[in-house]
Amino acid sequence: MEHDLSPATLAELRRPRPYPAVSLLTPTHRRDPLNAQDAVRLRNAVAEAKKKLEDDPAVTRDRRADVALQLDRALTEVDLTHSEDGLVIFAAPGEHQVWSLARTVPERIVLSDTFLTRNLVSAHTAERPFWVLSVSADRATLWSGGVDRVVEERTGGFPLIREEPNFDPERQERVGDQPSNFRDEDTRRFLRDTDTAMAGLLRDHPRPLYVTGEPAALTLLGEAGGATKDAVHVPHGGLAHSTPEAVWQAVKPALDAETRRGAEDVARSLESARGRKEFAAGVDELWQSAREGRVRLLAVEENYRITVRDAGEHLVVAEDDDPDARADIVDEIVEQCLETGAEVRFVPDGALGDADGMAAVLRY
Repeated sequence: MEHDLSPATLAELRRPRPYPAVSLLTPTHRRDPLNAQDAVRLRNAVAEAKKKLEDDPAVTRDRRADVALQLDRALTEVDLTHSEDGLVIFAAPGEHQVWSLARTVPERIVLSDTFLTRNLVSAHTAERPFWVLSVSADRATLWSGGVDRVVEERTGGFPLIREEPNFDPERQERVGDQPSNFRDEDTRRFLRDTDTAMAGLLRDHPRPLYVTGEPAALTLLGEAGGATKDAVHVPHGGLAHSTPEAVWQAVKPALDAETRRGAEDVARSLESARGRKEFAAGVDELWQSAREGRVRLLAVEENYRITVRDAGEHLVVAEDDDPDARADIVDEIVEQCLETGAEVRFVPDGALGDADGMAAVLRY
């Protein structure tokens, strides 16, 4: 299942497809007892998508069979034992993708000539993905981080393993990442190569970067003056050979500190905008401002969701079972703001006070 929504991946997902391009969205659950019904819900959703294909006169027999086969293949790739909060399946003639999201999605099936990406974009933005680079004298390991975990990422040439002829791994194991291990030129060259590899990865997959290692290693990386110089440095050795849980525990205090600083920055920006009459709140006002491209900064509480329906010129709160309901309006607003170059920041629940879950700083 897919997790990494890079700019290149998003552009590929958004390109037009031969009709029908199917977007299937369904909520999933991480724990019992709710996740016991996920498999049944998913099978029913796939069956409903196939029925939509059958009932659509614009879908030829060959394309119907092709897309139905893609849906079946996607279904076999779903791993519900590691469910998150939402699942998205894309299927079109000759292709399919499965995305697991750390943010809930509405139950929905859409046939179009493009895939429905706004829930992916919102989940990716809310997750605040980051990289962790763990370095030692003989190995550089890359970790991909999200809301509550890191996993090893094998991309961009990582992990990098030093294979110098004069490098003694047994001695390394005996003495560990002591500062003396970082004095020789071969080790310095290895760390410079690591910095160069990280710079290449960040060009294609930009994210905040955290670097772990012995203080001596972090100093050398800083002296390299490249991609790792301005990263958040976490002086903790041994993680290049460690487990995801150990890496997560080591970087979590730094992540929490960044989250607090970010929420405080957002609060100050919103308060300043009130004084300049450039503040907006409420789903209807924000939707209008987002469509007009007026939003400069959008702040959203992490678990804020609201269901609305279109009442002509305005959006009004609606029940979830309303046939005209738009359950993913928050995700629509997030994607629209990102499309017009706005900064989108997710903040802890309750951080926006009387703004009711979502607020913005306007450009004018």
